[in-house]
Amino acid sequence: MIHIQKFTFNPFQENTFVLFDDTKEAVVIDPGCNSSAENKVLTDFIEEKELKVVKLLNTHCHIDHVFGNQFIKDKYDVKLYMHELDVPTLKAAKLAADMYQIKPFIESEPDVFVSEKDTIEFGESKLEILFVPGHAPGHIAFLDRAQKFIISGDVLFNGSIGRYDFPGCSKEDLINSIQNVLYKLDDDITVYTGHGPETTIGHEKVYNPLVSATEVAI
Repeated sequence: MIHIQKFTFNPFQENTFVLFDDTKEAVVIDPGCNSSAENKVLTDFIEEKELKVVKLLNTHCHIDHVFGNQFIKDKYDVKLYMHELDVPTLKAAKLAADMYQIKPFIESEPDVFVSEKDTIEFGESKLEILFVPGHAPGHIAFLDRAQKFIISGDVLFNGSIGRYDFPGCSKEDLINSIQNVLYKLDDDITVYTGHGPETTIGHEKVYNPLVSATEVAI
């Protein structure tokens, strides 16, 4: 069984996730930690649970999701897994840090490129990768069908959707990712979003005011 721990970090209130199972192997997803205090919150949890971090995963590489990439890579000697199409987004993170006057910002490099139909394995667990572009060109999500949850990044939120006005974004791709990928999943799948509270696929299909299963209002 996969255990999910959520942390909310940085000025953008980004959700960082640590997933681990009974073997104590763990993956860190979208480390948004942006200060020594936030780094300590994350590492203290990992140490208290006696976890072994074996992979670093990015759903996408906007700055708020990658602040802690290099810190995690160095701290746990792990590789960064991401989609190749999001390399330009990762490269642009330094410019975003300068624009927002966020210092220090340490750039990170990708190690392993993954894509749809690949899987992420750790301990006795396996996550399926879904390709869900729109908010970012190489946006992916991590799905556990058996345990009925998805780490969705910034594609779909509780009562909202991801922005599509950044470089590399596409409104058409975002709508397609929501209606034809995420909304094809079981209604009772819990969606762990990149910002804000969790939701379910079924709830958003009916009640999302911007993109429901049948209507688009953007």
